[in-house]
Amino acid sequence: MRRLLLTLILALGLGLPGLASAQAKRLETAIFAGGCFWCMEHDMKAIPGVTAVMSGYTGGHLANPTYRDVTSETSGHYEAVRVTFDPSRITYAQLLDRYWPLVDPTDNGGQFCDRGPSYRPAVFVTPAQRAAAEASRAKWAKALKSGKMATPILDAARFYEAEEYHRNYSETAKLNYNLYRRGCGRDARLVRVWGRSPQA
Repeated sequence: MRRLLLTLILALGLGLPGLASAQAKRLETAIFAGGCFWCMEHDMKAIPGVTAVMSGYTGGHLANPTYRDVTSETSGHYEAVRVTFDPSRITYAQLLDRYWPLVDPTDNGGQFCDRGPSYRPAVFVTPAQRAAAEASRAKWAKALKSGKMATPILDAARFYEAEEYHRNYSETAKLNYNLYRRGCGRDARLVRVWGRSPQA
């Protein structure tokens, strides 16, 4: 009995290679753009079933872009987040249902106080994700209280991780983050677009 217990402790605590790889295979990823990646990272981390969120850049033509490159609006990249999730706890379709209320999908010129192509909302998909994303966009277009759906579904491209100082910004620079979010009017605008708070 003690030997069996020790084996279980080692398998769970230290992790066996087969167990670790099986667990990794169960996780999936999705890429979303929704304006400021600080806010998207913060909001999507709170979703049950999401295991990690990484801020970064995608969709453009410049290799290894920096924040300065992206915000100069010359790289073609979007500020975006790569969301890793456990499909046994939340499906991709359910994750999409959590994404739409976090953005203003009627605004294709930026998001909230952040203007320019790098701040536009978009859903980046693999071929396997496209049908679910298209269906979700059509469903949520009917739920809009203000404006028309303008957010594209785009083919997934290489995702470049953002600089270290952008990651977990809502936690590492909490005061600055809260001041920025309130001043940008994000939550107030989401209530006008959807008729409810994104947390509702």
